[in-house]
Amino acid sequence: MAKKLMTGNEAVARGFWEAGGRVVSAYPGTPSTEITENAAKYQELYAEWAPNEKVALEVAIGASMGGARSLAAMKHVGLNVAADPLFTVAYTGVNGGLIIVSADDPGMHSSQNEQDNRNYARAAKIPALEPADSSEAKEFTKLGLVLSEQFDTPVMLRLTTRIAHSQSFVELEDREESANKTYKKDISKYVMTPAGARPRHVLIESRMEALAEFAATGEINRAEYRSKDIGVICAGAVYQYVREALPDASVYKLGMIYPLSYQSIIDFANQVKKLYVIEELDPFIENILKSWGIECIGKDIFSLCGEIFPETIAGKLAGCPLPEISENPNIPPRPPVMCAGCPHRAVFYMFNKLKLTVTGDIGCYTLAAAPPLAAIDSTVCMGASIGMAHGLEKALGRDSSVHTVAVLGESTFIHSGITSLINTVYNQSAVTTVILDNHITAMTGHQNNPASGYNAKGQAAPALDLAALVKACGVPMVNVVDPFDLAKSERVLKESLAFDGPSVIIYRQPCVLLGRTVTNTKYEVNRQNCIGCKICLKCGCPALGYSEGKAVIDQQQCTGCGLCAGLCPKETIEAVKKEGK
Repeated sequence: MAKKLMTGNEAVARGFWEAGGRVVSAYPGTPSTEITENAAKYQELYAEWAPNEKVALEVAIGASMGGARSLAAMKHVGLNVAADPLFTVAYTGVNGGLIIVSADDPGMHSSQNEQDNRNYARAAKIPALEPADSSEAKEFTKLGLVLSEQFDTPVMLRLTTRIAHSQSFVELEDREESANKTYKKDISKYVMTPAGARPRHVLIESRMEALAEFAATGEINRAEYRSKDIGVICAGAVYQYVREALPDASVYKLGMIYPLSYQSIIDFANQVKKLYVIEELDPFIENILKSWGIECIGKDIFSLCGEIFPETIAGKLAGCPLPEISENPNIPPRPPVMCAGCPHRAVFYMFNKLKLTVTGDIGCYTLAAAPPLAAIDSTVCMGASIGMAHGLEKALGRDSSVHTVAVLGESTFIHSGITSLINTVYNQSAVTTVILDNHITAMTGHQNNPASGYNAKGQAAPALDLAALVKACGVPMVNVVDPFDLAKSERVLKESLAFDGPSVIIYRQPCVLLGRTVTNTKYEVNRQNCIGCKICLKCGCPALGYSEGKAVIDQQQCTGCGLCAGLCPKETIEAVKKEGK
């Protein structure tokens, strides 16, 4: 049987395909994005980018109801958006198997918080599986679909960043073709009025008991006995770290992290002298064990924050000192910045120049909060910018000296900004909303969205007209501007801020990394005339530098956007043709 190195995300897509899956719906979010990107490569799978995670889960629920095996994938905070259908589909159950992938991000590599979505499984009362490598990611996806249909329940597949993005060998198997399950009209099962939901809740409780029994008798959880001086209960990536740091310890490896089986765990606990629960983030497993009266050590010595590594485990349990990390003082810090030629940079330069209060949002433009732009005052969640700007306006008053702007990308606007914009119109707020339309969902790796004109498989699709949509929401003042036209951009922004009502500016210019905006022109500094005022450096372009009292431009990074030339008060930054052009 052929084997292939795969990331956990690739393996999930492969497992879903092998298991006869049909429908995948998702909103891109690191570390889950590549699941859908890889699913889209399989001809037999329908894969789509939905406007947000709630819609993605609802699509998967509908496909499951129609008898197709379905999957909705999202990062951990995406499940917050999808929580409404999540809690009720636990009641309705499924027809075709339904997998809900929650890709958690311990360590916050690319996220605004570090929530532990195992708590969602417990709160919604659905089973949760957690793989420890790519091979298990594939197999647990397939098993999850079987359990979903066997127990009439959606199944959570919990990944973490390390599993989602790390590679290990996966055995490749053929696809198991199977027809969709027959759809049958069943009002008592799918219509969750109180009369229908009450008996379904009773079924949920009995289902959880049956799943706990499966956890005890199935092979998904296993006890590995070695030295019985130390016993460790763990799951996921932490299992790999425990095996590396404590090779002689006995381990109870959980594959099903909820519900847990009391009898199998107490049997393991009784076999070891001292029991540890090692898990990242919340004491999820530890608290359940302690509620059963099982003595164990967990968050007494391991942090509630961040990731756990082999060095941490060895230092805590094996008496090995943690390695000292020495920093080289000669290496300057390198914070992330927006790319050279990014069209968003011009917008945030204006915000900083005009000293605006800016409620920001989730996207690569969040980097504008860092110096030298320092142009974003808040970032909370997808779509929060407009609602927060509206709240500020109501709190401070329309005549306040604080000028507030909401800013978000077009994908985020479609995700969860539209309803907030409608709210500003309905409740008569003089908020200026800036939509940064770069034709792509850039932060997560250039996925298409409803405004890009292409679908998840790269096929042409209807492109959402953002300006028409905004006008349909009732916004009386709407402008579409090229952000590199600095004079017009600033004039329109000032007019919008002075307007007595809601206004929207769509700053439209494609992402520089799409390859469509790099020109045949580059810029260089006429160092003889440069006065060293550093005004050009205020835009924060990584292609700009300062040497011997003069500005300099790195020709390898310059994309020819011309922003710095537009800022130079002495016009000493000049356009030059690229070599060979």
